[in-house]
Amino acid sequence: MLAKIYVTLKKGVLDPQGKAVQHSLESLGYKEVRDIRLGKYMEVRFDDIERGKADTRIKEMCEKLLTNPIIEDYQFEISDE
Repeated sequence: MLAKIYVTLKKGVLDPQGKAVQHSLESLGYKEVRDIRLGKYMEVRFDDIERGKADTRIKEMCEKLLTNPIIEDYQFEISDE
């Protein structure tokens, strides 16, 4: 089983890396880019686990270690690969 986790900054949290990338794209001629927000992507593979249990475990992992719940949001999807 495979979980794909997407972590992004919460709305209202400044994203200096995103602004730097946006500036760089503008200097390369991509003037139409209005905003960029960067995030993280993770994959977690499980052995022999029920989907409901995997869902619970991913939430626990995100809230305890993989994200900073004060400034980040997360979402995930689970597939059988």
